[in-house]
Amino acid sequence: MPLWLREHRWRQTLTAVYLSLPLRGARATPASIFCSEQYLKVSIPPFLFEAILYAPIDDTNSTAKIGNGNIFFTLYKKEPAMWDSLTLANADKEKLQYLRENAVLKAHEKAKEETEAKKITKQEHKKYALEATMKVEEEERKRIEDLKEKERQKVAKELELWKNQQKDGDKYKSVQKKGELHQEIEPLKERKSEKINKTQIPNEGTSKTRLKSTKGRGSCSIFSQNLKEEQLPAPRAAATIKVNFTPRVFPTALRESRVAEEEEWLHKQAEARRIINSDLSELEDLKEEEKNPDWLKDKGNKMFAMGDYLGAVNAYNLAVRLNNKLPLLYLNRAACHLKLRNLHKAIEDSSKALELLTPPVPDNENARVKAHVRRGTAFCQLELYTEGLQDYEAALKIDPRNKNIEEDAEKIRHLIQGTMQSS
Repeated sequence: MPLWLREHRWRQTLTAVYLSLPLRGARATPASIFCSEQYLKVSIPPFLFEAILYAPIDDTNSTAKIGNGNIFFTLYKKEPAMWDSLTLANADKEKLQYLRENAVLKAHEKAKEETEAKKITKQEHKKYALEATMKVEEEERKRIEDLKEKERQKVAKELELWKNQQKDGDKYKSVQKKGELHQEIEPLKERKSEKINKTQIPNEGTSKTRLKSTKGRGSCSIFSQNLKEEQLPAPRAAATIKVNFTPRVFPTALRESRVAEEEEWLHKQAEARRIINSDLSELEDLKEEEKNPDWLKDKGNKMFAMGDYLGAVNAYNLAVRLNNKLPLLYLNRAACHLKLRNLHKAIEDSSKALELLTPPVPDNENARVKAHVRRGTAFCQLELYTEGLQDYEAALKIDPRNKNIEEDAEKIRHLIQGTMQSS
C-alpha cells in the first residue's frame, strides 16, 4: 500500500502557483515526477502524491526543483485567475480516473511528438553534415586537381625547355661536325690536286699497257661468271613433308599422364554430352544453364528447404536423367521421398547412393552416414526393424561419436525386443 503525502504548502499569484512538497527522507529523481495540464503525480516508493489541479496549467514552462528534502513546483496558469483551492473539489472516482487516463494519454502523445521532432531534427543535422562533408571533399578534390594541373603545366614547360635545349645542342653539334669535315676535306683536296698535277702528262706506252690489262681483266670476269652459272644444280622438285604426332587431348606429356583415367573421363564427358543433346521432351523449353545437373541440384535443395517436396523430386529426377553418376542427387531425392512417405523409393535411392559412394573414403563419410540413416528410417517406418537397425549400426561404425544415431539405434533395439516378447 502506498503512503499518501498529505503535507504540502502552496501559494499563488494571478499567473502562477508555488507548491512545496516534503519528501520525508525519500530520494526523488526527475523520473519520479509526472505533470500534465491538470494532473500532478509524484511517485517515490513507498510515498505517493497525486493531485487533480483546480485549473489547467502550462506544463511546458512549469518547473520542479529537488533540494533540501523538498520538491518546489512552479506551475504557470494558462489563464490568469485566482484559484479557490489547489485541487479540484467534489470530483468523483470516474472523473478522476478519466482525468488521470487522459493525462497519461496526452503525455504519451507529447512524448511521441517530441521523439518524431528529435528524429526529424537528427535527420536534418545528418543531411547538413553530409552536405558540409561533400562540400569540403569537393573543395579538397578541386584543390588537388588544381595542384595536379599546375604540376602538369610545370612539367610540360620543363619538358619543352629540355626539348629546345636538345635541339640547340644538336644544331651546335651538326655545325661543329660540318666545320671539322670542312677542315679535313681541305687538305685532301690539296693532296688530290697535287697528284693530278703530277700525272697530267703520262707516257704513251704505259697508257696502252694499262688499257690492255683492263680489257683482259674484264673479259675474264665475264667468262668466269658464265661458267659459274652453268655449274649450278637444278632446283629440287616440290613435295609435302608429313609429320605424324601422337594424338593428345590433354596438354600434358605422355610420361606424366594417366591414359586410362583420361580416356575414362573423356568417355564420361561424351556420354554426358550425348544425354544432354538427346531429344528429351523436358529439355526443349529449358535454358542452357538449366540443363546443368548441378544447377538442378541447387534448385531442388532450395525447393526442399521451402517445403516443396514434389518440386524438389522433379528437379532431382531431371538432374538424374542428365547425369546418373552423382550420389548426392539420389541422397537428396531419398530425403524428399521420406517426407512424402514414398518409403520404397527412399530405400531405392539410398541404396543407389551407397552404391555410387564407393570406395569408402574419408571425403564421403558424411554422405554414407546420411544414406544409411535415411534407408534405416524408411525400413523402420515399414516396420522392418531388423534391416533398419543394420543400417543404423553401419552408420555408427562410420561415425561412432554421433549421439543422435546411437539413441535412435537404441530405440530400435527396444522395439525389436518388444515385438519379440509380444510374439
